[in-house]
Amino acid sequence: MSAATAATDATDAPATPGVLDLLDHVVDSLGGARREGQRDMAAAVARAIDDEHHLAVQAGTGTGKSLAYLVPSLAHAVGSGRRVVVSTATIALQRQLVDRDLPRVVDALAGKLGKRPAFAILKGRNNYLCLNRIGGAEDPAGQEPAPDALLDEAEVTETGAQVARLRDWAVEILESGKGTGDRDSLPRGVPDRVWRQVSVTSRECVGATRCPFGDRCFAEAARSRAAEADVVVTNHALLAIDAMADQSVLPAHDVAVVDEAHELESRITSVATEELTAGSVAALVRRCAKAGPDGCADSLGEVGERWATAVETAVDAGDAPEGRWQHVPASLHEPLIQLRDALWGLRSRLQGSRPAGPGYAGGDGTDSSYGTGGTDGTGKDAEKAAELYHCISACEEMHDTVVRILDASPAAPSGTGTGTGTGTDSGTDSGTVGDDGRSTGSAASPTRFGEDVVWLGGDPHHRTVRVAPLSVAGLLRTRLFSDATVVLTSATLALGGRFTAMLASWGLPVSGCRTLDVGTPFDASTHGILYMAQHLDPPGRGGPSPGAADELAQLVNAAGGRTLGLFSSRRAAEAAAAELRTLVPYEILLQGDDTLGALIDRFRAEPETCLFGTLGLWQGVDVPGPSLSLVVMDRIPFPRPDDPLMQARKDAADAAGRNGFMEVSAAHAALLMAQGAGRLLRGVDDRGVVAVLDSRLATKRYGQFFRSSMPPFWTTTDGGKVRAALRRLRA
Repeated sequence: MSAATAATDATDAPATPGVLDLLDHVVDSLGGARREGQRDMAAAVARAIDDEHHLAVQAGTGTGKSLAYLVPSLAHAVGSGRRVVVSTATIALQRQLVDRDLPRVVDALAGKLGKRPAFAILKGRNNYLCLNRIGGAEDPAGQEPAPDALLDEAEVTETGAQVARLRDWAVEILESGKGTGDRDSLPRGVPDRVWRQVSVTSRECVGATRCPFGDRCFAEAARSRAAEADVVVTNHALLAIDAMADQSVLPAHDVAVVDEAHELESRITSVATEELTAGSVAALVRRCAKAGPDGCADSLGEVGERWATAVETAVDAGDAPEGRWQHVPASLHEPLIQLRDALWGLRSRLQGSRPAGPGYAGGDGTDSSYGTGGTDGTGKDAEKAAELYHCISACEEMHDTVVRILDASPAAPSGTGTGTGTGTDSGTDSGTVGDDGRSTGSAASPTRFGEDVVWLGGDPHHRTVRVAPLSVAGLLRTRLFSDATVVLTSATLALGGRFTAMLASWGLPVSGCRTLDVGTPFDASTHGILYMAQHLDPPGRGGPSPGAADELAQLVNAAGGRTLGLFSSRRAAEAAAAELRTLVPYEILLQGDDTLGALIDRFRAEPETCLFGTLGLWQGVDVPGPSLSLVVMDRIPFPRPDDPLMQARKDAADAAGRNGFMEVSAAHAALLMAQGAGRLLRGVDDRGVVAVLDSRLATKRYGQFFRSSMPPFWTTTDGGKVRAALRRLRA
């Protein structure tokens, strides 16, 4: 189905006057301009909600798509009393929605809807500081912190100082009653390693009724706010966790809006990907040995060392190649089974050593030895019990990762006895604790994702075995699209001019989802040029063609700097920056020299500057105005041929009789190129050039697929015309 056909299918029914009147009122209240594309999208969203039919909308930059889905979503939530969830891929869009868009829309709609709609933001539990984990930060009631809850305070380290700062932050929030405990609201962020010390995952959480800080828990407070809201803003990661969990993590809703939907498949895949390393086994052994009975982790320690040795031996002997494993290597099968069983054995021993009482036995959580902070009045016992619970959860999680690795091999036996993760002795008594603090049974079965892909990566000192789902389409189809009406939107959904590829990645048949392309208010055909450097030799595996650097230098000089360079690898970006610094008089900023935000701010503020980088710059960079008039892509960004997951997906498509190259490799590259090209026109007055230094865009048959995925720029292979146009823009 073409984008044009899709637009007809989604807009042939009568418009929705009520919603359009509300949208016009909001736009007028905000002093904005009415846009036909925005009105078309709002009408289609309202119709999809009314008809309970999924909808995918491509809405280019400048459309105002957030208003186009927020207005009908709020109208539906208030009118029906049923909640709407809005999911985004990036923190920046979450902040835009919660801090700017929703407050203004709610203010404008309050009088029209008869009540002021409520909204809230909800993230995964590990995004909120855990009061129990941080060691009982001081609170207004005067409870003393447990001295040995988290760190040896005598160790004056950077991590210790950062944790102390976080404890002070928690005290400030508790005393003032202002703040959410959300990591993103923390002034001057902290490294991931520090945040992991003071947060818990849903699986590690002991539950609100069992925790001595349950009544003040930041994550529980966020859940409570979400439960009262008409619209809840969340992220794709939590949407993935909700889809994979046996019990709902998100509050009940009948409509979900997925913004930045082009990221949905990759974010779901990321959440469902697990890894196993010798270091992670050793760390778990140390943690359990400290929290559990004497000698409880000895067996896992021995098995873990044998596993680490077996991996290195197998790699050295060529039995365990780096890259994808079609089968678990024969020499590693038995060590993996031993590791699986040792993990479950340790989990069972820790389970048996837990304190007795309703708090752990599934009672009402009022047991004085746990639910109220322990018998010594300091919370020390509760913190030790909580750490024990975290260890149990960590054993279960690693055990399930090993099971997935074993089950991914057709030749591997299913295993017997303990450690299968599916029998009555494999976790149903403890299981997974959901975001509501209740036991949810064993972790997600490997079959939840269908077929898995296993591969070995890392360096000789940090070997890593990873397992990821071959496809998440089935999971999305059965767990997301079957439970709610879903609206998916992004600036880039119609790859090659069609929605087919994106619908397939989500597990949606063409007949099961309406599609609509509302275009963009920018006239790409007169405001932008797509330059294909047809005369250059195709780039090789070693990097760009010999003439690419000279071509790039001529373009940068013609543009007077003002260039965003998008490269397919870090090595290519670094090489280009080093070369161009000798060929052009303009400063070259390189991703990695500073934080990405600082580099983009400087690039925006200093027009005669260039910014070169890799994946982090292909999407999300918003630099309207004269600071950006040239976007350069060094090559078509096909996935690396040694990417195990992409190669496995390509092979699976080929085996099913489909075109794996176009379905996987080309679709991946087209999505990136569409996002990269979208960096050029960010305002109605913007003009410029997108230059692709890969001749295959002009010479190969698949080039048309990529060109159709980008905005409809005026296209040329004449470098002289392009340089002249850039010089005119510069003047």
